[in-house]
Amino acid sequence: MLLFCRWAKNIQRNSNPNAALRLAVCFASTVVLVYKSRPGMTPEFISRNCPLCGRGNSEPALEKGALHLVRCLQCPMVYANPVPTDLASGEYYDRAAADYYLSPAKLRSDYADIRFERELRLFRKYCARGTVLDVGCSSGGFLYQLKKRFGDCYDVLGTDASGPALAYAESRGLPVRRGSFLDQALPHGSFDAITFWAVLEHLLEPARFLQHASRLLKPTGLCFVLVPNFESLATRVLGARYRYIYPQHLNYFTRAALTAFAGRRFSMLELRSTHFNPLVVWQDWRHRGRNVSNPERAALLERTTGLKQNPALRPIKVLYRLCEMSLGAVNLADNLAAVLINRPGHSP
Repeated sequence: MLLFCRWAKNIQRNSNPNAALRLAVCFASTVVLVYKSRPGMTPEFISRNCPLCGRGNSEPALEKGALHLVRCLQCPMVYANPVPTDLASGEYYDRAAADYYLSPAKLRSDYADIRFERELRLFRKYCARGTVLDVGCSSGGFLYQLKKRFGDCYDVLGTDASGPALAYAESRGLPVRRGSFLDQALPHGSFDAITFWAVLEHLLEPARFLQHASRLLKPTGLCFVLVPNFESLATRVLGARYRYIYPQHLNYFTRAALTAFAGRRFSMLELRSTHFNPLVVWQDWRHRGRNVSNPERAALLERTTGLKQNPALRPIKVLYRLCEMSLGAVNLADNLAAVLINRPGHSP
């Protein structure tokens, strides 16, 4: 124990000399150091090992203000280290982020018919009916469209860390479960499909979420994942100026990293690169990476949703789709979308 404490103190001096070490906890191969900030410093944060392989050997990858990304030296993972505790615990999404998720512009966009068109096409390709759990469902836009378009084909349930967002989803007639997904007392083997649309990048321990999803899925159940693509054209061109490199994203996925995560509990049915937003690239290039506020994010989402719905822009949309398909073919589109099939009894 004495040697461990000396080792932890040494990590503190090397990684963050401005913070006071509050607690060092060792769980098997994972070591989590919890720091308490000194007066005038940022809120508490934690230093963590690689969320993919669990090891602590890493090198700096990118810095953006207080955000520090590191690249694991043992596997293909890039991740934020250290991270604020309110983001690691999910408290941020139940408190500070509620105004964004429930802003009128965000809700109008999330409930627009065109909002989840790519996700719905991919989902319907593999899952024509069944019981569906949407993890990180936010205000319920995806599940709402699933029920609106396909009615009795699906029994749906949503869960999220944000209580206010779940309350809104309930107001739209969607069943929800409050609390951490990892603590949900749901029957094992009860779902045909579980979705993680833009969720895994926000999690301190994404591997645990996928493991729990595997337990809740039926033996041949499906898991759908959408995450930002760290090898996208936007990331390569903009680097730290890209708005989606920001503190709320704790994990940064490449094809290799996402494949490695999936392989512990699932087999990969499909992995594609999808989505492209040239307005984001243009704005972030022009503004040189300044912080983009939540109202600005919501306004841009509503603007792009409106452009997609404008019939006068049909010729431009054809060119846009060709551009998106071309970028996706060479893994340069904005996101990675994966379809995984459960491997019952397979342990990590």
